[in-house]
Amino acid sequence: MTDEGYPTANVQGKEIPYDPETLRRIKEHPCFSEKACHTFGRCHLAVAPKCNIQCNYCVRDFDCVNESRPGVTSEVLSPEVGLERVKEVLEKFPYVKVIGIAGPGEPLANPETMETIRLVHEAYPHIILCLSTNGLMLPELIDELLKYDVYNLTVTLNAIDPEIGAKIYSHVTYKGKKYEGVEGAKILLEQQLKGIQMAVERKMIVKINTVYIPGVNDEHIPEIAKKVGGMGVYNYNIIPLIPQYKFEGVTPPTPADKRAMHERCAPYVKQMKHCQRCRADAVGILGKDVQSCLSSGCGEKKEH
Repeated sequence: MTDEGYPTANVQGKEIPYDPETLRRIKEHPCFSEKACHTFGRCHLAVAPKCNIQCNYCVRDFDCVNESRPGVTSEVLSPEVGLERVKEVLEKFPYVKVIGIAGPGEPLANPETMETIRLVHEAYPHIILCLSTNGLMLPELIDELLKYDVYNLTVTLNAIDPEIGAKIYSHVTYKGKKYEGVEGAKILLEQQLKGIQMAVERKMIVKINTVYIPGVNDEHIPEIAKKVGGMGVYNYNIIPLIPQYKFEGVTPPTPADKRAMHERCAPYVKQMKHCQRCRADAVGILGKDVQSCLSSGCGEKKEH
C-alpha cells in the first residue's frame, strides 16, 4: 500500500500505485494479468467487419468454428444482438469479466462499435470494457471511449520506422483518402503514437501488440518496446506471424525465437507471454473458448 492508501502493481520492476478500480481492470483481465487468464474469461463481440488499413499478414474471414486466429469470426453481430450475446454469456459463464471488441476488422472504423459499447455499458456498468485497435482513429475517438468507461486498450504497433511500416501495410485509408507505401505508414504511425500518448495521459491501461515478422521487423522490435515502455504503456505482447496473404512464404518465428525476443524487450516494458491469438468472437478463458456453446445464427456473414 502507498501512503495514499492505494494498492500497488509491479510494472517494470517498480511498485506503481493504482486506485482500486484500475487494479480490478488489471487483475480481472486475462490479457493484462497472467494470473487472471486461468480464472477469468472474456467475450469478444464481432461487430466490426470493416477495416481502414490492409496489413500484409491479415486475412479477415468467416470460418469453421475450429479455426483460431485474429480477424476470424463465424458471424458478424449487430449491436443489439451483441448485447443479447453478452446477456447469454454472463448468465452461462459468470467467470467472464471482460467484454471486448477486436474485429474482425478495425473497431474504430465501424460505427457499430461505439453503439455496442454504449448498449453494454448502460446495461452492465460494472463490466470491464476492452478495445483492440490499429490506432489510426484513436486520437479522434479516445474521449468517446472514455465516455463509456473503456479503460483497457490494445494498440497493434508493428513499426516505429515508416520505412519498415511500408513493408507491412499495403495501404492506409484516412479521412476518405487512400495512402500507400511510406506515406501511408507515416500517417498511421503518427496517429498511433499520438493515440497511445493520449491514452496513457488519460490513465487507460494500454497493451501494445507487435506482430513478429522475420526478415521485416524482427530486429526492430526491441526499439518498439523501448519506445512504448518510455511512453508508459502497461505491457507488451509479441505475436508470432501466421504466414498468410503477402507473407505466406515467410517462415514464422519459433517458440525459442519468441522467448529470445521477450528477453530482449523485457528491460524496457512488462512482457505478456500468455497470448492465445484470440478470434474476433472468442468467449471463455484463454485457450478454452466456449463460443460453440452459445446461440448461433443470430448474426450474419458479410462480404468485406
